Amino acid sequence: MDIRRVVMSKKVKVWSRVEIARMIQRPTTLQYIDKIFEDFIELHGDRGYKDDKAIVAGLAFLEDEPVTVIGMQKGKDLNENIERNFGSPHPEGYRKALRFMKQAEKFNRPIICFINTAGAYCGVEAEKRGQGEAIARNLMEISTIKVPIISIIIGEGGSGGALALAVGDRVWMLENSVYSILSPEGFASILLKDSTKSKEVAETMGITSYELLDRNIIEKVIKEPKGGAHNDLESVAQNIKEEIIKELEILKNKTVDILLEERYKRFRSFS
Repeated sequence: MDIRRVVMSKKVKVWSRVEIARMIQRPTTLQYIDKIFEDFIELHGDRGYKDDKAIVAGLAFLEDEPVTVIGMQKGKDLNENIERNFGSPHPEGYRKALRFMKQAEKFNRPIICFINTAGAYCGVEAEKRGQGEAIARNLMEISTIKVPIISIIIGEGGSGGALALAVGDRVWMLENSVYSILSPEGFASILLKDSTKSKEVAETMGITSYELLDRNIIEKVIKEPKGGAHNDLESVAQNIKEEIIKELEILKNKTVDILLEERYKRFRSFS
């Protein structure tokens, strides 16, 4: 284990990172798309039910290369958060994401995913429309998509709702993002029967970027300015762009068979 990483991960208390990840000022998927890509065209709908605004998807250029970009979108104020369902997708959102991943595969476009959700929406209507099936299908289908996939957690990465877009060849996190099987509040409620102990359990859950890097759950941590990415969106976006360009050059040089085999082994190694 890299001791330097452990020290860096403890410089900021875990709960402080949780709070930064959840800040209303935290840059959204659309803000990163605007800074990183050119000529973004948003596409809509799952061709089955409706367009879920908690997930945005579309086509763009990264430098001169066409790519497909998909991400969870939270709002910047109460009204937009209501419109975006606070970044918690319904089944049709995941089906929309898969639809455009399949399109990317057809036209041989790399896929870039931005993840920022407390979790999939767990309401009755979402369950009626097959929330569990939609997430499970994404996990199964995305694992065999024949183009490079890079998934970046830019805020919260909550449970299967986040994993449904994180079956990538590379999974990265912004420094102050978090990634977990459930929220600290949920963890405390289930195990301790007391949601007020969320701060304490967060320290033991291993949900921060450096902790997950130490465990090889992710491949890269992208640095943020002090206080969070919103304090210098331009530099954070530029760093993400440079890292994506470098990594895509590596991934595009792999044959499809090697790409899929390495993706399979990446996730099987966690079992």
